[in-house]
Parts: sequence; structure tokens; C-alpha cells
Amino acid sequence: MTLSADLAAAADRHPDHEAVVAGGARLTYAEFQAAVDACAGGLVKAGVQRGDRVAVVMPNSVEAAVAIYGALRAGAAFVPLPHGARPDRLKRLVAHSAAAAVLTELATLGAGEPPDPPGESELAAIIYTSGSTGEPKGAAFAHRQMTFVAGSIVSYLGLEGDDRILCPLPLSHTYGLYHLIMAVRQGATLVLEPGLAFPGRLVAALERERITFLPGVPTTWEMLTSLPGLAQRPLPHLRTLTNAGAALTVEQVARVRATFGGARLFSMYGQTECKRVCYLPPEELDARPGSVGKAIPGTEIWLAPDGELMVSGPHVMEGYWNDPEATAAKVTVTADGRRVLHTGDLFRADADDFLYFVSRKDDIIKSRGEKVAPPEVERALLLAPGVSEAAVFGVPDRLLGQAVVAHLAGPDPDPTALRRHCAQHLEPHMIPRDFHVHPALPRTHSGKIDRAALKASRCEPSRVPSSVTPS
Repeated sequence: MTLSADLAAAADRHPDHEAVVAGGARLTYAEFQAAVDACAGGLVKAGVQRGDRVAVVMPNSVEAAVAIYGALRAGAAFVPLPHGARPDRLKRLVAHSAAAAVLTELATLGAGEPPDPPGESELAAIIYTSGSTGEPKGAAFAHRQMTFVAGSIVSYLGLEGDDRILCPLPLSHTYGLYHLIMAVRQGATLVLEPGLAFPGRLVAALERERITFLPGVPTTWEMLTSLPGLAQRPLPHLRTLTNAGAALTVEQVARVRATFGGARLFSMYGQTECKRVCYLPPEELDARPGSVGKAIPGTEIWLAPDGELMVSGPHVMEGYWNDPEATAAKVTVTADGRRVLHTGDLFRADADDFLYFVSRKDDIIKSRGEKVAPPEVERALLLAPGVSEAAVFGVPDRLLGQAVVAHLAGPDPDPTALRRHCAQHLEPHMIPRDFHVHPALPRTHSGKIDRAALKASRCEPSRVPSSVTPS
């Protein structure tokens, strides 16, 4: 099965059903398919050939959805790039992917004849991700990998053709992108919003569009649950919530469930290199706080001796585009042909094999001869008065080996109170030496804290309290 075939099947099954809604524009599946064919014909006339790459640089819009499937219909692979990225970064990514065309808007280029649909083993997409070095790498996927994982996610979420998905997440990121792919696969309706800048718009869309399905990252839920009166507004259609990108704290889960009481919340974990790894069913939220669950259907996961999570299944990427060395470090192939993804993330498992994230393998801090997992310190800091965001790193220290340093945001956290709080909630070797306070921590396009920017000191704190050295 290919992504193009999914769209053709949806258009055949129910041509008059709404496919994509954004910015006042609405396309039925028949109209969506016609627009995709026209886009593909224009690309072919412009010289795009089967196997080429087509970069898509657009905000969330009907046009972006058409461009993605238009590239596929033309026999090419799409390369979704962040619309708000710096020009120099976009230029580097376009050059790296050797894109034959760049779509920034849709124009009538004239008719051309698209080739026969590509096979399931042909390249479908290159999705860029930033590694621990900050250098982007392009994860390459064939059609079969993307259709498999979309089907797996659809099965455990129970997504159906009558669902209406509200997606404020960028289509240039896998979390947002796969809501388009899953909607097309099921013949559901995707309602796109440009982002999280105006949470009131999201609430209006929830009501106006009779939304049944809402994905988010922690930033999404923080914004929405802080809106006064939202918990009292009836949202009778909303039935499914999903969270990925970063784990929700126990307190955040409680606020989300209190605000959207009638909807089920799925906690999930994944990586760009395979899209999704595991999920926690909503009925397990209370019994297993902090868990990201078990493997998605059709895949296998296990912990290496050092706790690193390993993943095997049909969804593991082909490799990093034009980077065999990085690919070899991330993906290995077993004697029986299984592709194994080394996530680089450390987990622990409970007695029933439900997984709990510990830390990035390369983020573990070794201080005073002890190992410190940054997420454990961050969870403690988020319980402190006045702290709404926290990111913890290790920095070289002549005496300690590495010192623990915390970057915080919130309504003016008090250093003295932080010292007291850390002494009550953390072991001595885990207490940060320094606290750097920012108006807000920088975020990536996918809504995660931009740790690379903090580590590189590209984000200067507005105020740095005097160092706190644990006694």
C-alpha cells in the first residue's frame, strides 16, 4: 500500500466527505484528489521526475496538504520543512535533500501527466530532525514504512472515518504530519490551525468544527488548561486527546482531564526515525503515572543491558539521507533481516513491562561519582513555587567532574526557596549548583524545550541569581 493509494481509496469511498479544512477553505475528498492531481501535473510539467525530492515550505494550510500529496502523486518524495525556519537553514536543507523543486505556494503550472503510482518500497519522504549535535539529519522513509505506522496508530487510537481532527502542530514535524496521513487513511476530516499563538482560536475551532480528536504537546495543554472557564464549556463531540513530544507531569495530566473530562487521554512516545514507539492506554493513567506504556501494534521493543530502548518493526526508517555513518550508528540489521533502532533514550520498566523514561543516554550527568538523570531533577523543580518550566544540564566542573545546572522559567522563582525545596526533594548530588532564570525557555518548532539553544548559550537569561552550591 502507498500513501497515494490511501488518498485514491478515500476519494472513491466517500468523495463528498470533508477532507481538509483550514483558514476558511474546505475540500471534500473528491476536491482534494482533484487538487492533488493538478499539483502533480504541474510538478511533472516543471520537470519533476519519479524518485525526485520536492521540498514543501508552507504553513499549516489546505495548500500544504495538497502539496504533500501532489509530490507523492508525481512519483516524488516530499520533504516537509518548517515554514518559519531561517533562510540559511532552509537553503542548507534544500541543498542537502537535493530537492528538484521547492513549493512555497500553489500556482497553476499547467497540465502534465503524472507517472504510474510508485511502489511501496519507493522513497516517500525525508523528514529532518536535529540530533544531539544540533546538526539536522534527514530520516528517509519508504511508503510501506509510513503506511504501516499510520495503520498501527489508527488501530490503537480507534480513529474512524467520522472523526474530525484539530491539528495546530506543524506538518513539517512528524507528530503533525501523521495526522494528515492518518486522516486520509481513514477518510476522516483534518482541521488545520496555524499554531498555538492564539489558544482562543483553538477553542473556537473545537466548538465550531465539532472536533472529536485533539493532539497536543505539553505546551498545548498548558495553554488550554490555563484558559478561564474552559472546563465549564460543553465540548460534547471531543472524545480523544493525545500527548507526545515530552511527557506530561502527574499534575498536568490531572489538569487536562479536569478540563476535558469527557475525553480519553493517550500518553505516547516516539522518535522521528520510526514515528511512534509506544503508548499508554487511558485506563492505565492512574495506575501507572509517568509511564509511556508498551509497544505499538506490530512492533517489538526491549531494553539493552544499559537501559537503552531498542525498537524493531516495519516502521524503522530506511536510514539518514546521504549519511551512512550516522545511519550505522542508529540502525543495525540482525542476521534474520530485522531492522533495529537504537533510540539513545534510557528507560526503566515496571513489573508488567510498562516503560518509564529516565533520560537521554548522552544527557546523563556524572557528578561526585554519581549518575544524575536530568528529568528526575526537572520533575522536582517543577513542583517548586514559581517554576513553570525547567531544563537541567551537566557542565564541566574541576571538583565535581560535572555540575548540575538548571534553567528555569516562571513568575520570578526565589533562589532561597529553591534551595530549600531542592534540599527536601533531591539527594545532595542532584541539587543544581546554579539556577538561571529566563522569562521563558526557548522552544523548537515541535513545541519541545530547545535544549540545544540553551546548551549553546544562544538564549541569554534575563536574570542569573547567584550560584547555589549544595553543602
